[in-house]
Amino acid sequence: MRFNGHNLLAILAAAIAIWVIGFLIYVVLFQQQWLDWMGVTEAEMQQDNGRMAFMVAMPFLQAIGLSLAIKWRNAPGLMGGLTTGLLMAVCLSIAARMYGWVYSFEATELFGLDSVHFLLTHAVAGAILGAWK
Repeated sequence: MRFNGHNLLAILAAAIAIWVIGFLIYVVLFQQQWLDWMGVTEAEMQQDNGRMAFMVAMPFLQAIGLSLAIKWRNAPGLMGGLTTGLLMAVCLSIAARMYGWVYSFEATELFGLDSVHFLLTHAVAGAILGAWK
């Protein structure tokens, strides 16, 4: 199923992969460290700040953006998608995330964890999008 040359099932699979990787990193593997680095208690995390609905939009926007970048680069295939994902992670996501680290007093470990998250999610999603015919 395609729309304007983009495989909608691949975008869905990439978005799900992005969400799963984020869940594994921030909830399963590093939840307590992440909360400590954020300076937030578990009780505070349970409060609804009205933003959680956006959790659905973020992986889809990333997957759509990666699909566009892979098409624009004319970089199909597993390696084309993977390298596009890594380039987008470093040059856009990590670079944008760096503003919060440079201009605030947040923990360097938090910036590092977020950077690893971006590298993994963009690489995997890019590989899915590039490889899926």
